[in-house]
Amino acid sequence: MTSARATPSPAPAEPVPPAGRADIRIVTASPETARRVAEVLRHCFDSTEQRSYPAGREGGTRLHLTVDTTHPAEPARSWLVTSRDSAADRPQDDEAASA
Repeated sequence: MTSARATPSPAPAEPVPPAGRADIRIVTASPETARRVAEVLRHCFDSTEQRSYPAGREGGTRLHLTVDTTHPAEPARSWLVTSRDSAADRPQDDEAASA
């Protein structure tokens, strides 16, 4: 008798957000830490309402939100403008060079 092994199906691909938007997932040990990180992001970009879920058996928190990078607030706007110079195009020291 031969046993048939089921081939696991690949996980469905997550939908890609529209251009100019970024889906962000924050996983932390405490809900307060996740909320604090999300608050910083909301100060920098327009965003959707955050959604919070349990993160595993350890009791952590997983928080999801989507930010609109086409409408940055002042802190992010200033940083984005200054980071677009030619220095931003160079590989960082900790990045592996592609051959």
